[in-house]
Order: sequence, then structure tokens, then C-alpha cells
Amino acid sequence: MAVVRLRGQLKALAGNQGEHQVAGASVSELLRALEEAQPALCGWILDERGRIRRHINVFVNAEQAREDDPVAARDCVDILPAISGGT
Repeated sequence: MAVVRLRGQLKALAGNQGEHQVAGASVSELLRALEEAQPALCGWILDERGRIRRHINVFVNAEQAREDDPVAARDCVDILPAISGGT
């Protein structure tokens, strides 16, 4: 299983658990499995079509990833909400 690390509000929605062990052969499979394991995340990472929301950044082993990118058992997947604002 891959290690999925959540940041910001996503971590809070998952009960302040920052790391999760999740299985999936691709980024999209992994994210769907994460939402099944953590129902409070439903709709925050994937939209109604199952696509990664525009304000969510997903990295596999520190490389930006897309839905169809493969995920191996020992990969580290970081999910970060985009940050905006300022003066």
C-alpha cells in the first residue's frame, strides 16, 4: 500500500490523521479508496465526475501527478489543497 499524506483542512477532515495506508494501482483508484476509508473527505478531493478538483494538488514521490498516473506499493502520495489569498 502507498502512504498518503494529507495537509491542511484535508488532514482535519480525516480526524487529524496525517498519514494513511491506501491501496490503488493509479492515483484515481487510490483517491477513491481514500474517500471510501475516510467518508468526511468525499467531495473535497474528487469532484462528482471522479476527477481531482482544480484546487487540489497531488504529488507521487514529490512529482506532480494526474489521475491516470500509476502508484506503486511503496510510493508516497502527498495531497495538498492550493493556498490563495494575501495582500
